[in-house]
Amino acid sequence: METLPLNDVMHRFMLERAGVRGTLVRLGASWREVASHAAYPAALQALLGETLAASALLTGNIKLDGALSIELKSSGSLRLLFAECSDRDRLRGLARWNEPLPGSWALNELPDAVMAITIGNVERGQRYQGLVELGQAGLADALEAYFVQSEQLPARIVLAANGEHAVGLMLQKLPHEGGRDAVDDADAWNRIVHLTATLGAEELLATAPEQLLYRLYHEETVRLFEARELAFGCSCSRERVTGMLRSLGREEVEAALAARHDEIEVICEFCAQRYHFDRIDAELLLSGKAPPPAPRTEQ
Repeated sequence: METLPLNDVMHRFMLERAGVRGTLVRLGASWREVASHAAYPAALQALLGETLAASALLTGNIKLDGALSIELKSSGSLRLLFAECSDRDRLRGLARWNEPLPGSWALNELPDAVMAITIGNVERGQRYQGLVELGQAGLADALEAYFVQSEQLPARIVLAANGEHAVGLMLQKLPHEGGRDAVDDADAWNRIVHLTATLGAEELLATAPEQLLYRLYHEETVRLFEARELAFGCSCSRERVTGMLRSLGREEVEAALAARHDEIEVICEFCAQRYHFDRIDAELLLSGKAPPPAPRTEQ
């Protein structure tokens, strides 16, 4: 029997007796890779981890072609929060902030804050975006409200993150056809919500996925689907950086060359890969031609 991974994995499941579908995401190495790219303050690191887990959770029950991202911008100390999961189950994320940061914060108190969930394939020009109302203090509560509004189906989301793991659990009540006995069990959703409310952050972070599902829902006929392995992955490339530089125009490219003695260095904020362009490369890209390929170097 194949042993399923304990970390960097997505488990989709059904609680058949209750007519509820769920997704459980547990991140290990992929989350630590994201967290390692900046010296994030503790509260911000935890929020970024929760957002990364949530981005994977939201892909669990949709047909994804491209990527799904969660992005938050505000005019306060938390300037940007971004997490993305691709259709290849690759994750990346980052945050930008200004000091001083509070020890903790409520999303609904961030000044001029806007959160968006974007689904689509940028290269094909396909894009859907929904705005998340930040009337709730926590990320999980805000996402729950979003699902009730957008899909008219109750959802329950639990998120937690520390320096080692980022974990998320999402449950959605299905229409009547979701479970054989759901029509006759009017209290099913309330029962599942009550069981889930017994789950604390420490237990969520410390418990293996299958063990956690059994502990919570062993009386609800849990049906597990095939697990999906997740990993850190960045979509940056020399070709994309070339397109970005070309879009800046000659004046800005010339200024960048002058600032670094006829060389441009671009560092990816997600994975720290470095891309170098000399003056010949710059002339080629500005003329519409692709610069010759060059190996990527790590920081």
